[in-house]
Amino acid sequence: MDGEKVTEKILSDAKAEADKIKGEAQEKQNAEQAKLDERLAEYQKQTETLAHKAGEDEKSHRLSAARMDIAKQLLAEKRNILDQVFAEAHKRLRRLSDEDHRRLMTSLMRQAVETGEEEVIIDKNESRIDQSFIDGVNQQLASDNKGNLKLASQREDLGGGFILRRGKIRNNASFAVLLDQARKELEIELAKDLFS
Repeated sequence: MDGEKVTEKILSDAKAEADKIKGEAQEKQNAEQAKLDERLAEYQKQTETLAHKAGEDEKSHRLSAARMDIAKQLLAEKRNILDQVFAEAHKRLRRLSDEDHRRLMTSLMRQAVETGEEEVIIDKNESRIDQSFIDGVNQQLASDNKGNLKLASQREDLGGGFILRRGKIRNNASFAVLLDQARKELEIELAKDLFS
């Protein structure tokens, strides 16, 4: 009997020791699992933060691209409207009444004259500007000692307006050039709208 009790005691002690080792192993495994879960939770949080930031960046990029596309479309539409407006303006300039045409040409010549010794080159089809008209402008310029303009015998295809020539220097006040300058100024304003 003693042998049985000793065996039972050994088995009981071994089982207790095994349970103790098993318990310690389970605690160690639980602690390691808790650390792993904590690390995974932190990685998941970082991943979600990065994914959210990447999503926000993508959203911001797409919104910026969409805004740029809309601005480009708006600019193209504004340019189309400008084309129409300036084509109509050119037609109206060419159809001005004789009185309005002379008043406009007088004003433009007075502004464009530098020395008063220039020759005035007009459009091939211009019939309202002649030497008599030039003489009237000269009278207005006389007070500034610039009243010696002459009508050039040469004519050019200007589409309206004139060119003042002094030697090789040409001051182009044709309708096409004046409208082009006005258009460039408006396009600069449109470009500012696009990038603001």
